[in-house]
Amino acid sequence: MRNRRGDVLLVDPDYMDGMILPGGSAKPNEPPNLAAARHLHAETGLHLRLSDVLAVDFTPADRYLERLSLVFDGGTVRDGTRITVPAPQYSGLLGARFVPVRELPNAMAPAQAARVTEALAGRALPVLLHGQRPT
Repeated sequence: MRNRRGDVLLVDPDYMDGMILPGGSAKPNEPPNLAAARHLHAETGLHLRLSDVLAVDFTPADRYLERLSLVFDGGTVRDGTRITVPAPQYSGLLGARFVPVRELPNAMAPAQAARVTEALAGRALPVLLHGQRPT
């Protein structure tokens, strides 16, 4: 998700240092694009159809299980679009804001900033469910 200036929408979780892209884990049998849209809505109040993947990032196991992170293209929001972050006791988020691309390394952990930088490189991948774009 970006604004017209090209700034990237990040959320500020209370459980870690640095900001991250909105998102989270999928439920069993939940398509990844629907999981991403569900988390985006829960964390920002935005309802979007997510259909293109900008990056796929494999993270080996450390204190968490290994995982694949998909970065979806949320498009560009109009000026004045309202971002609504639920209270921290319900969401675990301290807030959300658009961050200029040049400031990403200061706002995010290095691996997170690298993931976003790669996602912004302009190489979209379609989401396919059994070979078809989701409707």
